[in-house]
Amino acid sequence: MFKKLASASESLKSLLERCGPVNRGETVHLSAARGRVLSEDVTSPANLPGFNRAAMDGYAVRAADTRGATPLAPIYLKVAEEAGEGRCVPVRTGMPAPPGSDAVLMLEDALLRGQEVEATAEVHPYRNLARVGEDVALGETIFREGHRLRPPDIALLASLGLTNVQVRERPKVAIIPTGGELVPLFSDQRLLPGQAREANGIMCEMYAEIWGGSPRKTPIFEDDAGIIKEAIAENLDADLILISGGTSIGEEDYAPSILAEMGELLVHGVRITPGKPTALGIIDGKPVICLPGYPVAALSALYIFARPLITMMAHRTDLPRIVTAKLEGKIVSRPGYLTFARVSLKDGVATPIMTSGAGILSSVARAEGYVLVPEEVEGREKGEMVEVNLIE
Repeated sequence: MFKKLASASESLKSLLERCGPVNRGETVHLSAARGRVLSEDVTSPANLPGFNRAAMDGYAVRAADTRGATPLAPIYLKVAEEAGEGRCVPVRTGMPAPPGSDAVLMLEDALLRGQEVEATAEVHPYRNLARVGEDVALGETIFREGHRLRPPDIALLASLGLTNVQVRERPKVAIIPTGGELVPLFSDQRLLPGQAREANGIMCEMYAEIWGGSPRKTPIFEDDAGIIKEAIAENLDADLILISGGTSIGEEDYAPSILAEMGELLVHGVRITPGKPTALGIIDGKPVICLPGYPVAALSALYIFARPLITMMAHRTDLPRIVTAKLEGKIVSRPGYLTFARVSLKDGVATPIMTSGAGILSSVARAEGYVLVPEEVEGREKGEMVEVNLIE
């Protein structure tokens, strides 16, 4: 039996207090910068636009030449190759404004009559004209340190002629699957009774990347204390270690005792369902999360412990994503435990799928999100408004 179960909130707090953001920087090409977090301010190396340019199709004019023009009292301008007194030049959107012009008369306000244009509206200086540096000025701070780059941000930086950008390194996440009964994914090996395909590793890999980390997964290791110790020691260059399996209280569940031997075991056994056998610890200053072998229990522990840790390390502030929905049915929870209840979502309505069943991964595949029922609350009633954490 577990000697003492810890609360999820206190366990997470204890883990986060011993960790910090990864502040190492690196240079990346803009094509690979989507979602990365800037490690320094970015200032503009140029004006954008770099020239006065037409913002509309029409005619480049001197604004003064259109003064007083109306549909009832038009002013006539001569079409020419150069702008100037009484002259106009045809332009298209984005074209450089010809020398001598300071505005653009829109096509809607101009009627071409032979070699003359009948201007039926007055334009003011720089009307329909994008001036030099109007979008971004030379030396202007475009983005501050800590900004997470989105596609339009990268497009702007590229349009200014930038090629590379300085960003925070992604935290390195080592994933160590354990279990003699596990068979590698995508192999031709036939499953024997008692064997299972190792799916937790790929789930951990993908979530580590989604949440801002840089994952690497080791081969599967046997349930052998010496082998697992060696695997941990070889991966202490990582910022976080995730161990899958071997976290319970069986004879071959070595992970928690190894944590205690090699470092500091903070928690073994958490009041969450599913996911009670989760263990947390620190080895050489590196956080270690031992995930239960059952896939839904592992997923629950990933969301409750790994996601806040990885996002904090990665300087991510955009997660989690939460929506409010109305419960279609009652959620039954286990008193004293934080319950990870899977729900489907449609038109603002959350339908409970399952609150128990640590090994039933299909219940997550059918879910769009989950509701966390606190330890002190006995379930959620039908019709109640709840916060639904979206499953990425």
